[in-house]
Amino acid sequence: MRTVYDPTELPPGRMYQVLTSSVVPRPIAWVSTVSEDGIANLAPYSFFSVSSANPPIVQFTSVTRKDTLRNIEATREFVINVATEPLMSVVNASSAGYEHSVDEFVELGVPTEPSARVRPPRVADSPVSIECALNQVIPVGNSFVVMGDVLAVTARHEVIDDDGLPNFSALAPLSRLGRNEWGLPPRVVALDRPTHP
Repeated sequence: MRTVYDPTELPPGRMYQVLTSSVVPRPIAWVSTVSEDGIANLAPYSFFSVSSANPPIVQFTSVTRKDTLRNIEATREFVINVATEPLMSVVNASSAGYEHSVDEFVELGVPTEPSARVRPPRVADSPVSIECALNQVIPVGNSFVVMGDVLAVTARHEVIDDDGLPNFSALAPLSRLGRNEWGLPPRVVALDRPTHP
């Protein structure tokens, strides 16, 4: 037996709950931006992925129009900071609906570092940041898919493995699940892709 969730029969808020409880775990883009007036903004987005490897493009989705999206449209720059287990409380706190004039970095006491290629600062305690220039914004229903050209990826030395790549265990990335649930770093299993059918 299965329960059928028909979006034509459910209110949008309920369908959102069904989707976010089903598409799990979702990595978190902790996005930092700066307004035209120079006010920094920091907010988490769990609809986040890679769009293209060549050229390198990442994407996140803003459900409704928020300060992050307005800042990106105005300045055409943003940083995606990897949200990690030690930062969970402050990542969650940054999801509150602060006024446009509030700098979440200052309000929440989040240390910053200058980014390498863009104006918005990066989160100093985030082990990996992805600095982006706006590629395009695609309106989809009540949401906006924000695609960014990757200008630089910065990684703290202590999370880089011998092969030169970030180590998953060292990153300890958070994920969002359904309801008010968060995912902690899972067990890792190494499995090579087949070279032929």
